[in-house]
Amino acid sequence: MAFLLDPATLAFPHPRLADEDGLLAVGADLSVERLLLAYQNGIFPWYDEDSPILWYAPRERFVISRADMRISKSMKQVMRGKKFRITHDQAFEAVIQACANSKRAGQSGTWILPEMQAAYLQLHQLGYAHSIEVWDGDALVGGLYGIQVGAVFCGESMFSTQANSSKLAFIHLVQLEGIALVDCQIHSEHLASMGAKLIAQEDFTSFIQNQHLQAYEFPRLL
Repeated sequence: MAFLLDPATLAFPHPRLADEDGLLAVGADLSVERLLLAYQNGIFPWYDEDSPILWYAPRERFVISRADMRISKSMKQVMRGKKFRITHDQAFEAVIQACANSKRAGQSGTWILPEMQAAYLQLHQLGYAHSIEVWDGDALVGGLYGIQVGAVFCGESMFSTQANSSKLAFIHLVQLEGIALVDCQIHSEHLASMGAKLIAQEDFTSFIQNQHLQAYEFPRLL
C-alpha cells in the first residue's frame, strides 16, 4: 500500500517499501526541496491530471552507462554528419514543452502537466535540471531533459520531430564527461536495444544516495 505523505513534513518512506508496481507514496507537493530529496533517494513523480501526485521507486531500475552503450552503424553515420547541432541548457523550457506535447503510443494525454513543467523549470533555473537540444538550423527538432544528481543523470523525457534526433541527444548525454550512469527509470525496448539494462533497486538507491547533489552547469556547446 502506498504511503500518504504529510505536506508539512519533508520526508519519504524508504524505496524498498514501494508496491510491486513501484508506487511508493501519494500526495504532498512538487517543491524544489521535496523533488531534490526524492531524486537523491531514487524516487520520482509520475502521475496524470486525474490523480494526485504519485511517487515511484521501481523494484528494478532501467539504466545505461557509457560502457554499455551500443551505437548502430546508421547512428554513427548520423553522428559524423553535419545535419544536426547539439547544445546544452539553451532551450530548457522549449524542450519540456515539446516533451509534454509529443504524441506517444498508448497514451491519450501527458503526465508532464503545467505544474510539473513549472516545478522543473524552477529546478533548471537553480541549476539542478538540464536539457540537451538538437537543432536543424534554427529549428529545435529533438532533445531531452532531466535532473542531475552527482554522476547520475535522471532522465525524465525526450522528444523528436525528425528521425534520430532524440536518439542523438540520448547518445550525447550518455557520453558526456562526468556522467557515470543515466537513469531511464522503466524498461523500453528502444533503449534496451541501445544497451540499457535493469538493475536491482537497492543497487541503484545505494549508488545515487552516495552522489553529491549540487547545482551543476552543463558544458555549453555552441
